[in-house]
Amino acid sequence: MSQRGLEALLRPKSIAVIGASMKPSRAGYLMMRNLLAGGFNGPVLPVTPAWKAVLGVLAWPDIASLPFVPDLAVLCTNASRNLSLLEALGEKGCKTCIILSAPTSRHAELLACARRYTMRLLGPNSLGLLAPWQGLNASFSPVPIRRGRLAFISQSAAVSNTILDWAQQREMGFSYFIALGDGLDIDVDELLDFLARDGKTSAILLYLEHLSDARRFVSAARSASRNKPILIIKSGRSPQAQRLLNTRSGLDPAWDAAIQRAGLLRVQDTHELFSAVETLSHMRPLRGDRLMIVSNGAAPAALALDALWPRNGKPATLSEETHRQLREALPAQVDIASPLDLRDDATVEHYVSALDVLLSSQDFDALMVIHSPSAVAPVTECARALIDALKRHPRGKFVSLLTNWCGEFSSQEARRLFSEAGIPTYRTPEGTITAFMHMVEYRRNQKQLRETPALPDSLASNTAQAHALLQRAIADGASSLDTHEVAPILQAYGLHTLPTWIAGDSAEAVHIAGQIGYPVALKLRSPDIPHKSEVQGVMLYLRTAVEVEQAANAIFDRVKMAWPQARIHGLLVQSMANRAGAQELRVVVEHDPLFGPLIMLGEGGVEWRPEEQAAVALPPLNMNLARYLVIQAIKSKKIRGRSALRPLDINGLSQLLVQVSNLIVDCPEIQRLDIHPLLASAEDFIALDVTMDIAPFSGNSEARLAVRPYPHQLEEWVHLKNGDRCLFRPILPEDEPHLQQFISQVTKEDLYYRYFSEINEFTHEDLANMTQIDYDREMAFVAVRRCDRQEEILGVTRAISDPDNIDAEFAVLVRSDLKGLGLGRQLMEKLIAYTRSHGLKRLNGITMPNNRGMIILARKLGFSIDIQLEEGIVGLTLDLDQHEES
Repeated sequence: MSQRGLEALLRPKSIAVIGASMKPSRAGYLMMRNLLAGGFNGPVLPVTPAWKAVLGVLAWPDIASLPFVPDLAVLCTNASRNLSLLEALGEKGCKTCIILSAPTSRHAELLACARRYTMRLLGPNSLGLLAPWQGLNASFSPVPIRRGRLAFISQSAAVSNTILDWAQQREMGFSYFIALGDGLDIDVDELLDFLARDGKTSAILLYLEHLSDARRFVSAARSASRNKPILIIKSGRSPQAQRLLNTRSGLDPAWDAAIQRAGLLRVQDTHELFSAVETLSHMRPLRGDRLMIVSNGAAPAALALDALWPRNGKPATLSEETHRQLREALPAQVDIASPLDLRDDATVEHYVSALDVLLSSQDFDALMVIHSPSAVAPVTECARALIDALKRHPRGKFVSLLTNWCGEFSSQEARRLFSEAGIPTYRTPEGTITAFMHMVEYRRNQKQLRETPALPDSLASNTAQAHALLQRAIADGASSLDTHEVAPILQAYGLHTLPTWIAGDSAEAVHIAGQIGYPVALKLRSPDIPHKSEVQGVMLYLRTAVEVEQAANAIFDRVKMAWPQARIHGLLVQSMANRAGAQELRVVVEHDPLFGPLIMLGEGGVEWRPEEQAAVALPPLNMNLARYLVIQAIKSKKIRGRSALRPLDINGLSQLLVQVSNLIVDCPEIQRLDIHPLLASAEDFIALDVTMDIAPFSGNSEARLAVRPYPHQLEEWVHLKNGDRCLFRPILPEDEPHLQQFISQVTKEDLYYRYFSEINEFTHEDLANMTQIDYDREMAFVAVRRCDRQEEILGVTRAISDPDNIDAEFAVLVRSDLKGLGLGRQLMEKLIAYTRSHGLKRLNGITMPNNRGMIILARKLGFSIDIQLEEGIVGLTLDLDQHEES
């Protein structure tokens, strides 16, 4: 879908109001009134046969008679006329339209009509659009909004009105306020792409109830969140709420996983949303998660600590030096500690003295100042003194400060002063802690977005073997596999199960037990009984032949009584694993209707409730993402960090989760996987009981994943002119150290030609942005050679497409000591073939007139060359539709 269409919607030069009216109760009157009152400086064209003019503006009887084509039309008529009016707008050539109301039954016809004329639609059932920087109020909102740096996108008109009302009371400004309505055409992912590049927008707020395309949303959100903070509130957490909203929005933990993966911040309700907006408007980046609390009373500080503790917040610890300085600065009766209670007789001077000492300290990452109404330290006077002290101190503008001025009426002026000074301020200690933990979580998600993963050398995978086993099982009519059948599939990915044998009756079970040694476990095999515990289908620690025989017969008898129709495929016989000091974990892969496969980690029980019992992540995982999942599971108490005897091997468990992820990504036939229990003992992880649901799969296996995995199929071995063999492959996040080494072997002159400026050093963030790419939006190929069992990068080529997937900017860089080997040409040919197959129309690049090697290469490859001597650049363009490399 076209971002160019969005330009006409969000920055229109002219607007037609279809169904404009002079009757105050009509939508067409409200729309005209708001457009004119907003100060829009382009032509507003009322269309109505009923009036010669509307609110003093000359009206036109119908769409065909309009004197020129408007950028944007707003339909304010009865919904029954929408389709015919949309047809007339399309014939006129209108680019965008806001539909305020429409019955759901006509959605498909409206969309088909819009697509026929390449017209973009906002809505139907949209409240409209406000863009204060353009004086644009194309909405029903009676509330004028200020100019600001915050963009808001909402799928709910009711929530939109609430936010507008709140923003007016708080004097909060917006860059855009967009009500999506039903999101028939224009959806949140396209708006994120637009707002990420909008100079007036510094942060984005989303209220969502559903998604039409999870993959596009995650992709757009990951891209936008690298540049701007994005907050999201998602309603429909419970199945009941989803039914009320009439949405299939997937498991709530899947949303959490997607939001974390994209580097966004989720807030739970509208109260938290308002609090988070306050934080976002003034947010300085946090260095860490240590919070120092200063209060004029123990009770408010205790309330703050009580709110901090369940969210795994970290109170700051004071150093000896800070302790000494505070002791000197404050009265003797004040106990120097963290939190710092200045007592209820604290004066304004006591606050300022404490602040001066703490601002010079490195003991905390954020400072929370609580003030309860006090005659000794008047509310407004104390706020002014703190603002002045912060301005005076050399570190004042670098410290993350949150203020909690308690009380309602008496503290209004103080809170206004803080907001004007750009200092976040809150009404309650709990609200302030919520805001601080939002900052901590946002920092953690952003850090996860930019961490450098590392792949362990010991990861094994035999995809062909796993596929063959799955296809054989499906051909045999199987839909569910148990531990014995799953074992070789898991083994292909380096995952270990406890050795398992199948017994047809009690005599065979006794024979197998004698062979493998006691004690043993017996487990019922039946595709019809999902929970073996219902018939006591699992018997453990059987120590003799008699016990095995009796247990086997008892299992068969209980099944005949309780499940007479159930198919019985015998018994599984296993040695009893050594459980002494081991932990029992559960790893489950479920298929979410919106986000696709989910990897869940917990301890679980017979009744598996992932919303409460599991930490959740989206595949594909690498070691860092898997480690983050494990740490999250421990912190949220979904699993324990240690068993009775030893700590959990976090690295080993992370590696196992990566192996599970690889299996799921490679094998779309797997519908569900349940490893329960997974026995964790030191560095050993053994799957004791496994079930796998399988089904035939056809189509694109990557399409089911919310995050596009590494495209193995694009790897290619090539030979250079000197006979060296190297691998051309897509760049990986793990390439960061190799890329840094590669750049160090490129001359300053070559770097200058590539980046148009002198670059002394690339930061971790720069390198992370180059290596952690979204393969749906960008492609970088590296030429890699193995040298002394280490990989080295010889060259890189990159293409970044626009959101419309029409144009891509390209660049190529080869190690300066390896020129003349044909490497640059081969990399460019690889990139051209990829971009053409990906549906792009043009490749564009720029270089300098002095870079003769690049210009000659581009000419050989069929690029048109545009030398712009005045600008000091050379434009390079390749039409991918017309040009086929011979």
